[in-house]
Amino acid sequence: MSSQTRRDFLVSASSAVALAALGSEAQAADLAPAAGLTTAIPAAFAGGHEVKALPFDPAKLGGISEKLIRSHWENNYAGSVKALNAVKQKLTSFLEDANLPAFIYNDLKREHLLRTGSVVLHELYFGNLGGSGKADAALQKALAEAFGSVETWEKEFRRLGAGLGGGSGWVVLGYNLHTGLLENYWQWDHAHAPTATLPVLVLDMYEHSYQMDYGAAATTYVDAFFRNIHWETVSARLDRALKARTIWQVADAR
Repeated sequence: MSSQTRRDFLVSASSAVALAALGSEAQAADLAPAAGLTTAIPAAFAGGHEVKALPFDPAKLGGISEKLIRSHWENNYAGSVKALNAVKQKLTSFLEDANLPAFIYNDLKREHLLRTGSVVLHELYFGNLGGSGKADAALQKALAEAFGSVETWEKEFRRLGAGLGGGSGWVVLGYNLHTGLLENYWQWDHAHAPTATLPVLVLDMYEHSYQMDYGAAATTYVDAFFRNIHWETVSARLDRALKARTIWQVADAR
């Protein structure tokens, strides 16, 4: 995280604290970002999700083959995008059917939840690949503050990955806007995410993410993942999460 970004965050945080001390609901509302009131929100049932290009050259990752990455991107991720669009179309027609049992509609909404989670988590996963695997001093400091040491954070993150080996799921380093905690989370089936948490670092532990290269050796894949983390992206995500926390606190100061 840049020193300038940290200064910006501290200024914002100080402003929020001062405002809360005034105890004025109206003044708290004034600090809420105007963008949330003026930015157009896309239609909820629109099925126009598009496949995003890989943000790195898949031939240049260390220890993760181009063949694996392209298969993962083309079949699993792109397949989820296609499925999500199909689910959105069905939701539109099902909602108009007054005779459709609610439990059938709910089954489709569960699929909507799963497919949305798959699309978002895959995009975040690919987004934090393609780097040198070396975190800067500021991010290492943030991890040490949250976990006691960078080694402790990594130990737990890797253990979660090892535990998911041979199964399916995600390991996510996330920042919780409500609690203000930076924690590692075990996530299953694209749907088990803690409320109000913004993903900072995402590891895909579904077998399709490593089996082609490593077979059942899931922990060796985790080693390769660590060598290819794009820590600049992770740092930028944490910076945005910290700023969002300030806005979140102001909105709740009522």
